[in-house]
Amino acid sequence: MRNGRITLSRAAQWCGGRVAPEFAGTAFSGANFDTRRLQAGELFVAIVGARDGHDYAEAAIRNGAAALLASKPFDPAIPAIYVDDTVNALQYIARSYRECLHFKAVGVTGSVGKTTTKGMIASVLQTALATYWTEENFNNGIGLPVTLLGMDESCEAAVLEMGMNHFGEISLLTHIAQPDIAVITNVGTMHIENLGSREGILKAKLEILEGLRPGGIAIFNGDNDLLSAVAARHHALTFGLGRQNTVYAEGVETRENQTDFTAIGFGKRIPITLKTVGEHNVVDALAAVTVGLCCDLTPEQIREGLLQFQNHGMRQKMYDLNGVHIIEDCYNAGPESMRASLKVLARAEGRKIAVLGGMLELGSLAPQAHYLVGKETAKAADLLFAYGGYSEEYVRGASEEGIEFARTFDTHEELTAALQAAMLPGDTVLFKGSRGMKMERVLQNLDTSEIGGKENG
Repeated sequence: MRNGRITLSRAAQWCGGRVAPEFAGTAFSGANFDTRRLQAGELFVAIVGARDGHDYAEAAIRNGAAALLASKPFDPAIPAIYVDDTVNALQYIARSYRECLHFKAVGVTGSVGKTTTKGMIASVLQTALATYWTEENFNNGIGLPVTLLGMDESCEAAVLEMGMNHFGEISLLTHIAQPDIAVITNVGTMHIENLGSREGILKAKLEILEGLRPGGIAIFNGDNDLLSAVAARHHALTFGLGRQNTVYAEGVETRENQTDFTAIGFGKRIPITLKTVGEHNVVDALAAVTVGLCCDLTPEQIREGLLQFQNHGMRQKMYDLNGVHIIEDCYNAGPESMRASLKVLARAEGRKIAVLGGMLELGSLAPQAHYLVGKETAKAADLLFAYGGYSEEYVRGASEEGIEFARTFDTHEELTAALQAAMLPGDTVLFKGSRGMKMERVLQNLDTSEIGGKENG
């Protein structure tokens, strides 16, 4: 293996696959399962799911794939590794390949905040090290192996997000990634429907330690009740706002779209500036500070990395739209992240509007969780526009607290029309909901040309 190139014979040996002798020396760099993203020279992985990847395999070869990883036979002239289960084989190949590379791996999991924390850690590490990280939605048993196979000998650090819905999923991912540092951002109520209780969620998150390399470091959010209770047992460093943590913050100040604070830990005081707001972002940044200090980065490198960090996708993007201040945070939602976003909304000047979609995977806790978030909404917002499952509980909780306006809507279109009629220049509007609620559609369907005209209408 040289420059990240893996021969089919070696990959077949790693995963127990079969390859024709004439293709034993054929090599690939990287892997992909989507012909739209495929790069020349990659291994195309034919995954059987909602669609059968084998239907696209020959097109992948025409588009430059070096070879196939398949469970169905193709023309003998096409280079391929044949296996019984392509996803399982991909995972074995990635795990063995990771063992060939010498880089510092940071695994990140948690109920909320793991993607932002991953981004902050990567932003810090890349000030000193050649750093790779998992892309959006590549935090599962397919995406993480693809990420690993995209690395080569130049990689000095990797930040690997690990998501889950059920027991055993993080265990699988951590054994593939074999992290040197394992970070748990928090234990909340996301996926409680599948895991039964917060204690069950804690157990699932702690699976990340199973793959930790000898001498590896565990880093927990020490402000979280369940994680703080087990930190000593796992010899974990902690981060958070509380002074009891290994790394903590003091002097947190927010102004406009910026937060300043001092990170204290490891005998150092590091002034930090974030181009985002909210205490939850401060906590995520403290995780990145802790990782940076564990990797022997200087305070200057850590400060510069966090200064350069920007949220991507639909995570707390803040901008103006024809005189209306928008907080776009539509990627996902649970009770903890809802409350964090509502705190950000509460700090805004002028009239405040919450546009909230339902929170999924809460099981029997769903009605009460939505009701309580509704009560919190009344403390942060003047108007509530709610959509999706249990949105009536948002409205019930907010109405009991005396909010000025609260209503549920059955469709994105109805909600958009009502919001359009209500918004005025100077308003701040928060859009948030679970991914399945697709709350960004409301924002996308707004007629922005009409917003600013009402002031004189």
